[in-house]
Amino acid sequence: MTGIVQTAIGQTVVVVMSALVVAASTGSAGAQQDNAAKATDLAPVPVCSNNKGEPVQFSMTDRGRPGLAAGMAIRDGSGKPVVLRFNFASAPREFQQFIDRHECAHHQTGDVDRPVPPRNGPEYLRNESISDCVAIRRLRDEEGFNNKAFEKVTATLRTDMAKIGFPDSSIASRILNISGCFKNPASAGDLIRRVLQERGLPVQ
Repeated sequence: MTGIVQTAIGQTVVVVMSALVVAASTGSAGAQQDNAAKATDLAPVPVCSNNKGEPVQFSMTDRGRPGLAAGMAIRDGSGKPVVLRFNFASAPREFQQFIDRHECAHHQTGDVDRPVPPRNGPEYLRNESISDCVAIRRLRDEEGFNNKAFEKVTATLRTDMAKIGFPDSSIASRILNISGCFKNPASAGDLIRRVLQERGLPVQ
């Protein structure tokens, strides 16, 4: 989800957060035990820098809705690029990795520093699709994600988006985009460079 957040000191920061990148652990206790990661099994943070070459920091927080894992890409109150990791222990490790790289992509493509597009408009949805694509390609190329790991990510998305209330058409469209990106041999870097060039932003 893309939006504006007012900080405690009144500074406005641009927030780029995928409302679709949410793992809802609202099933039975047994299902939660099977699917949730242990606190000691949190995925290590990926290497991430934004389109300006600034290193992106990752920060854990238990704020947000209990039992929901999510990510948020922002500039914090001091202007530093950050990814917030909400309740990550609620999500399978593979999905944590996907969230991290999805949010990192919002920094890599310059989304965080650009004007906020209308929510759920064409540009907003394109930004989310690009971040999904970058994330799954990085997991494939950098982490060796195979079909089994890919299916765990998409199965989690499918199940949890349905629990949150997204229509089947939205779920199917998102999964189709991620699948196409996973199968495409082009790299995440290829896509990031193309997006930056289209936006007239410097390519690192």
